[in-house]
Amino acid sequence: MVPQQPGLLPWRTVLANARLLLDVNRAANPADAADTVALLHEVGLGEFMSAYPHELSGGMQQRVALVRALTLHAPLLVMDEPFAALDEITRSEMRGILNRLVEGRGVTVLFITHSISEAVALSDRVLVSSPRPSRVVADIAIDLPRPRPIDVEDEPRFVELCSRVRHALHRGMQ
Repeated sequence: MVPQQPGLLPWRTVLANARLLLDVNRAANPADAADTVALLHEVGLGEFMSAYPHELSGGMQQRVALVRALTLHAPLLVMDEPFAALDEITRSEMRGILNRLVEGRGVTVLFITHSISEAVALSDRVLVSSPRPSRVVADIAIDLPRPRPIDVEDEPRFVELCSRVRHALHRGMQ
């Protein structure tokens, strides 16, 4: 699970926070646990392994939380608006990192977001829900090729899919 707030422990370094799930219950660690150091390098935090959370930007903290969640090789990764507090540039960068990290790793991501473009950029399928009481009002297949290029948001098909999601959202609010 990767929540909105990274939930890093202030007294643990980046590496120690990324290894938290592995350290908590060592006896239950999967034999194929990910190499935390390699994952930190993959997300661009190789130089920050000895840093503490207060020394990191919000995007860097979210990358640590993402690495922490991926270390156990769980088949499902639930992400609850993890990029909501980030600026648009960092948010876009994080979408690219997430797409790269999960590509080919056999993990299904359930990603909750209020951003239409984020939903389309990250998903193979978007479920649109209505306001209270919440119910699924649309199930839209996202047929963009994988791996997703960094400039996927410039493609006409991307814009068309965003429009479909937006219209479904508006219909669901009526």
